[in-house]
Formats: sequence, C-alpha cells, structure tokens
Amino acid sequence: MVIKFLKLIIAGFLLVGSVFLFIEGEISYGILAILISGIFVLFYFKNPRNLLALFFVRKNKFLAADKILSSVKNPAVMIKSQEGYFYFLSGLVATQKHEISKADKLLKMSLKNGLRMKTDQAVAKLNLAGIALNRRNKKLAKIYVMECKKLDTRKMLTAQIKEVEHMMKRI
Repeated sequence: MVIKFLKLIIAGFLLVGSVFLFIEGEISYGILAILISGIFVLFYFKNPRNLLALFFVRKNKFLAADKILSSVKNPAVMIKSQEGYFYFLSGLVATQKHEISKADKLLKMSLKNGLRMKTDQAVAKLNLAGIALNRRNKKLAKIYVMECKKLDTRKMLTAQIKEVEHMMKRI
C-alpha cells in the first residue's frame, strides 16, 4: 500500500526541501525542486505507461501498445481511474488481436473500475456490443448499443453505432 503513495511522499519531501532552499536563498534550486515534485504528482494521477500506450493505440500501433501494457506487472498499484484506463487500453488491444473472451473481461473490468470520460465509456460499450454480436447474443448487444447512444453526447460514434445496428439486423 505504501508503494501506491510513494510518488506523493517523494513529492512532499521535495516540497519541504524546496521551502528549505527558499529560506537558504537558493531560489533557482527551490524552483527546480517544486517542478520535480510537480512531475511526481502528475505521474501519480497519470500513469506514464498508460499515456504511452494510448499514444500508440491512437497511431494504430497495437503491437507496441501491447508490449508497453504487458510490462505492467501489478495494475492494482495504480489509482482506480488509471487502473480502469489500463484495462480499457488492454481490452482495445485484445479486441484487435481477436482475443474475444479476454477483451470482454478487460472491457467489463474497465467499466467497473471507472472510466472518466463518457466517450471512453461509450467506446467500451460499443466494443462490448460487437463482442456480444460475435457471440450471437443480439439482446445483450442491443442493450450495449442503447447505453452507448446515451453516453455518446458529442455524436462522435454515430457511424460506428449505425454499423453495429446494421450488423444486428443481419443476425
């Protein structure tokens, strides 16, 4: 449990050290210590491996994203929302590798752990709808599509939703 808060503890020590440096007259080193502590706080809330994997997923380089995500040994060390995004990205990579049961499990875990943005929740549910259609479960796919429509407030996924609905008509 201490490992989870180690970055914040280091940031706290750096802030205390920066106050000491300001008192001693070392202004430039004090500012540097504050900036470094800010980096530790940023990396507490935003996992750098998740950010790098997200970059590769956006570039459609799923093998590189999978390599980065597989290097994470214990995602429970992350804070809850970052753990959710870890499972979300892992689910997207598993979907691209056609590992349907693994993708289903990972996307459900990401929704359970909490994705912050409604668009990300909609993408996860749309992928779950595609997985349900792959398993010939039209009823569950329809539920996921309806939830996806509610979450897609910016209408970014309308083309994909229509495509999934068209696939549902064929089954």
